[in-house]
This record gives sequence, structure tokens and C-alpha cells, in this order.
Amino acid sequence: MGQATSHSAQASPASCPVDHTALKAKASAGQCPIQHDKPAQCPIPHDTTAPAQCPIGHEGAETLNPLNQMPTLSQAPAAHQLAALPTDRSTSSIPRDEASRWEYPSPQQFYNALVRKGWETPEEHVETMVQIHNFLNEQAWLEIVKWERKENPSEDLQLTRFRGRPGELSPKARFWLVAGWLLPSRFNTEPPFDRHDWIVRRRSTGEEVRYVIDYYSAPPEPDGSPVFSLDVRPAIDSVGSVKQRIAAATEEAWSSFRENKPTGVARDS
Repeated sequence: MGQATSHSAQASPASCPVDHTALKAKASAGQCPIQHDKPAQCPIPHDTTAPAQCPIGHEGAETLNPLNQMPTLSQAPAAHQLAALPTDRSTSSIPRDEASRWEYPSPQQFYNALVRKGWETPEEHVETMVQIHNFLNEQAWLEIVKWERKENPSEDLQLTRFRGRPGELSPKARFWLVAGWLLPSRFNTEPPFDRHDWIVRRRSTGEEVRYVIDYYSAPPEPDGSPVFSLDVRPAIDSVGSVKQRIAAATEEAWSSFRENKPTGVARDS
């Protein structure tokens, strides 16, 4: 997400910015990341020695915005840049406070972030990469809203701040990796390509809840469209979050049981 899973047609903040006929992305909440038969890949090209991570820097020696742990991103063209990139920033559907919403980085800012990290990326791919970045964040927010609506359907939610934690595996991601090592035919053996922690404020009570988001890549569609899986859930920071996780797991197990339960037994007349 900017500072504050194609085509470049304008879309309202609440709608998906990606043309799904050209780009497909999938998100799942509170479930095992989908099984891979190919190595997971970050949608942002980088060398194989660098840890998989979001291209927008969230830490370092630079002065950081405390709301998103990001430095100020320049809109000026990078050195040796061959093509001009748009500097317009899209407004997300994600509330920042009572009066504003978060903004995504412009393609030029996104490219500058890639250059700063040493990732060589053709300029003509940057706008599509920004669309994927923005779409995945919108999907993550939708999954958070689903979790929160189970607690209070009328709650007014705000994303107060967030932090990218590339290279830091969550406990759940570590669990699935171990499961993949033990049973590679059943579970994913690749780690998530990124992780974010989002702090969500429940406006009615002022309570803040931390959500963990693991971003996984999946095998592409037959037409080459990328596919992603998001594992979004409240962090186990409080009794309330533990209850949320237990309730979701119980609901999922019960739903699976009902789907697999035989409807009846045929008898001879």
C-alpha cells in the first residue's frame, strides 16, 4: 500500500482496479494456503539471493512514516529511466480515519522503490505490477471486513497503520512449511512471498486489532494469468482474537463435516 492480485481503465475506489479478463487473483481467508505444484514466485522480479518481499520499503535508516513504516517515495524519474511513468496516485477503498482513505503509490513511486532495492524491472511492466499490488491490498481489506462483520455487522472500521515484515515468517506460515516438508504431496512447500501486519481500529470502542496477512503465489492459470492466495486472520494477541480464530476453525470444520456427511442409505425394497 502507498504512503498516506490488465488494463488501466479508471475504477471507483470501492471496486477492483484490475480487468479480470486479463488478470485473475484469488484470496482465501483463514484456510490452508492452496497446494502448489510449482515453486511460489513473488510477482515482483528480483534476484534469487534476496528474501522475497514487498518492493515498497518498510524499514531502514531513512525517516519513516509511523503510520506505514515507509520512507517518502519520490515522484522524480530514476537515473537511467528510459520511459516516463504516471505520477497519479489511486485512492483505495480502505478508510484511514473519519475523513480520508489510504492512497496507493504511483507507478513512478513504485518504480523508484524497485530501483532503490536494486531490482531491475522494465518500465512497461510497472503499471501492471502496481495494479496487482493494489488489488491484493483491496482483497486483504475485504477479508478483514469479513472477520470483523462476524463480531459486529455495523462496526465502522479503519486501518490506522500497517507494517511490512518481509522475510519474517508468521507462526502459521512456519506450521504449513513444516507440514509441507513432512507431506510435500499434500501441502505447500514454499513460504509466502510477503507478510504484512495491519492494525485495524474499531471506531465504536476505539479497540485496535492486529491482523496478519501472508501473501502466497500459486501456479498461474492456463492463459498465464497470475494467481495469488491470501491468508488473512487476526493475530493471537488477545482473548477476543483467540475466540475469533476458534469460532472460525469450528465453523469451517462443521461446514466440511456437513458437506461430506452421507445424505441417506439406499435399501432394497
